[in-house]
Amino acid sequence: MAPAKTFAERRHKWDVKLSPFGFISPYFLIFGVFGLFPLLYTAFVSLQKRNLLDADGATFIGFGNYERLLFHDPYFWNAMGNTVSLWLLTTIPQILFALGIAHLLNRRLRGRTLFRMGMILPNITSVAAVTIIFAQLFGRDFGLVNWVLSWFGAGQVDWQAGTATSHTAIAAMVVWRWTGYHALIFLASMQAIPASMYEAATLDGARGWQQFWRITVPLLRPQIIFSTVIATTGNMRLLAEPLLFNPGTAAATGGSDRQFQTAALYLYEQGFTKYDFGYSSAIALVLAVATMLVAGVSYLVTRRIQTD
Repeated sequence: MAPAKTFAERRHKWDVKLSPFGFISPYFLIFGVFGLFPLLYTAFVSLQKRNLLDADGATFIGFGNYERLLFHDPYFWNAMGNTVSLWLLTTIPQILFALGIAHLLNRRLRGRTLFRMGMILPNITSVAAVTIIFAQLFGRDFGLVNWVLSWFGAGQVDWQAGTATSHTAIAAMVVWRWTGYHALIFLASMQAIPASMYEAATLDGARGWQQFWRITVPLLRPQIIFSTVIATTGNMRLLAEPLLFNPGTAAATGGSDRQFQTAALYLYEQGFTKYDFGYSSAIALVLAVATMLVAGVSYLVTRRIQTD
């Protein structure tokens, strides 16, 4: 007959089983307080007609906010169109430029450590400072960009007035700020690729460009997918760039004709200038679902391209 287990043995058994859950519990506690609870509360508020300054006067209206948002609000769909446009103009150039920069920094360059350190500087710069500076660069009357374009005979472009021009200017800000971040991710992965693979490709007659597309890019598939998803989730909720690009009375509307108002900026307008907290909560949830869908599509497309 086997002897009964002592208290120390039983404690050791439970410690081995339960201690891993204790180690990861802080994450779930923090996520529950700062992630899950706000999400659930936002869903609850979205079912109400609620003024931000009069929470006690809220009334339950069910899915009325969603019906109004999806079927009777052209401004929302305009904002979603602007969001998708800016997503395309920012995500694709970010990934392509980051790959090219990482490839250059992976070569033997003089002072390459300094260049690598400089890649992260745009990312740690205040977004407000970046937006204000770029707004001056793309100024209509005294902007540096228009001054350079005048060398080629172009007239003064009012970057804030048009849809295409404003989207181009805002995309330039985002691409400048985040390309270095993705480039460092790609660079770290490139350095983990064995040099013997490039040596074998050289012996087979493959040149630098062929090695890059046939060896480097396929082996960076997980990092490319990761960066694409991260860039997508960030670019689908652009707020500070369009908000500060045209400061003043039309800041929350994204221009005089809402030509660069994103969905996140429309949420800000409804929640913090019109104080319609229930409606803005509905916008937040719809935007979250749209972001997940677009991120999923980006993942599948990137994975398909890498596989082919």
